[in-house]
Amino acid sequence: MVKSGPAKKLTIYTDETDKFHGKPVYEVLMDIFYKKKIAGVSVFRGVAGYGSDGVFHKSKILELSTSLPLKIEAVDSEEMINNVLPDVLGIIERGLVEISDTNVVKCCQRKEG
Repeated sequence: MVKSGPAKKLTIYTDETDKFHGKPVYEVLMDIFYKKKIAGVSVFRGVAGYGSDGVFHKSKILELSTSLPLKIEAVDSEEMINNVLPDVLGIIERGLVEISDTNVVKCCQRKEG
C-alpha cells in the first residue's frame, strides 16, 4: 500500500485495439498490477488522440469507435513501480511508457464490511 508522500506514477499510452496473446493489453496489465499488488490503477478511454505513427483516432457522434486511445496510470512506491516495469515493457509493443514523480496527498483504504 502506498503511503502519503513521494511516489511514482507509471503512465502507459496505448490503443484499445492492442492485444497481447489475444487479450486486450489493458486487461493484461490490470491483471499484472493486481497480482503484484500495485496500490492504484486506472484506465482512461480517450475521446481523440494520435501517437508517433501519426494515425488519428477519434470518436464520432452516432458511431462507436473501437480504436480509441487509452491511458493507463498506476501509482505506488518507486520500488513497486520498478518491480512491475519489466513486465510492462515486455507487453507494450506500440505506444508510450513513462514514469514520473508524484506526491500522494491522501490515500484511503476501503472500510471492511
